[in-house]
Amino acid sequence: MSFPWLTAIGVLPLVGAGVLMLLRGESRWLSRQLALVFSLISLAGVLVLAVTFDVADAGTVQFVEQHSWIGSLGVSYALGANGISMVMLLLATALTPVCVLASWHVAGDDPAKVREYFAFLLAAESFMLGVFMAQDLFMFYMFFEAMLIPMYFLLGRFGGPNGKAAAMKFLLFSLTGGLIMLAGVIAIGLASIGAPDPATGVRSLSPDAFLLSSLTGLDLGQTAERWIFVSFFIAFAVKAPMWPVHTWLPDAAEAAPPAISVLLVGVMDKIGTYGMIALCLPLFPEASKWAAPVIAALAVVSIIYGGLVAIAQRDLRRLIAFTSVSHFGFIVLGIFAMTSTSSSGAVLYMLNHGFSTAALFAVCAMLMARFGTARIGQYGGIQRVTPLLAGLFLVAGLSSLALPGLSSFISEFLVLAGTFARYPVAAALGTSGLVLSAVYILLTYQRMTTGPARSGFDDAPDLSAREKWVLGPVIAVIIALGIFPKPVLDLINPAVATTMTVTGVSDPSFVIEGAGQ
Repeated sequence: MSFPWLTAIGVLPLVGAGVLMLLRGESRWLSRQLALVFSLISLAGVLVLAVTFDVADAGTVQFVEQHSWIGSLGVSYALGANGISMVMLLLATALTPVCVLASWHVAGDDPAKVREYFAFLLAAESFMLGVFMAQDLFMFYMFFEAMLIPMYFLLGRFGGPNGKAAAMKFLLFSLTGGLIMLAGVIAIGLASIGAPDPATGVRSLSPDAFLLSSLTGLDLGQTAERWIFVSFFIAFAVKAPMWPVHTWLPDAAEAAPPAISVLLVGVMDKIGTYGMIALCLPLFPEASKWAAPVIAALAVVSIIYGGLVAIAQRDLRRLIAFTSVSHFGFIVLGIFAMTSTSSSGAVLYMLNHGFSTAALFAVCAMLMARFGTARIGQYGGIQRVTPLLAGLFLVAGLSSLALPGLSSFISEFLVLAGTFARYPVAAALGTSGLVLSAVYILLTYQRMTTGPARSGFDDAPDLSAREKWVLGPVIAVIIALGIFPKPVLDLINPAVATTMTVTGVSDPSFVIEGAGQ
């Protein structure tokens, strides 16, 4: 395909951000409409790519764009997408219009703040898309760090009373992880320096030294590979977030407008787990296998810890954040179990968690708009007042606890079944997360929606037309992926198979006593 589709899709939201910042006048309506239009065009572009994507060859990188960029450093402008990348692009571009619609009144009546808010939102989308498309390690790192800027301002400028503190904590955690990863990137660059030139005796980087395809199979030496793997994994664990480097997330989720939490937890945090499967495994195969048992143990701790702490939360936003810590534990467990079933389940989980979390945060935003609080104890009986909103809250919650027939069930089943083949104890302990999720979701739903309606809640309106457009498509995707996930798995499976081959792992074989008798 000659047209640079990936460049166009990645740049378009950034162009939209620039147009919004250049607007003058008092039209808040125009700023919101432009943000929605740019986000929908980006989604349409990714859908075009998805239709033309060769599913049978989803394990290879397609729509490749490659040009020399900083030749002296071996940096290329290289974009592409395999099956896993396509799933992440679909997630990011599908949730951004949801964020725009859910943010319709977040920035208040100040036209300048409205423009600024939606400009930062679109810029964040652009940098996230860049991460998922980058086929050069240096480019990946640039996008990985650049997305912190708009997210910092969205938290600090538009968060609640603790928004600035939460934004600073988010920035410090993310920058620390990023700087540790930068040390690994530099180490890879040094390892890529070729032999001295016969004429000049000068050693230099090849023009494509940081291309992921060139780095796959690079002999770093056992010790160096393990240290570089650790540097990358720490950065991705912070982003994911995993226990014990998760503490920035609940503060950020509580301070941020819920619509920004959709972008933060639904998309940005997936970059951590995406980096684990797209970079750590193929670039550092020996180190990945060496670290896998420890990481699997940390993932199990995240599952159980996130679930237990979620039960104790009194703020709905913090509860959703801690449920995500638990869910990301499942994703990481699936990745480092290193079986085809668990890895496919982990990638599918990234997609499904994005939509179920988006639905929960969107419901939270609508509740706060009506009742002015996210404190669980201040609610009661809302199903009598807003039955449609309460019903969709239930569907979103049931998806989060992996009810059969909804999207997350397939993901968790694949992760646990695949993990059991490699780490049966970890899989058995991980199943406790299913019980904990039922507790924190159903108890919260019971406390907030059942019983008599609280005083002052009687005249609250049910869902508006705009709010139906926010929740309706998300719930439809949750149900569709729960019933028929095959099209997405057809994208994921070949890419996972390629990753396993490059990593040098194969599925364990079972010998079941008495089988065949």
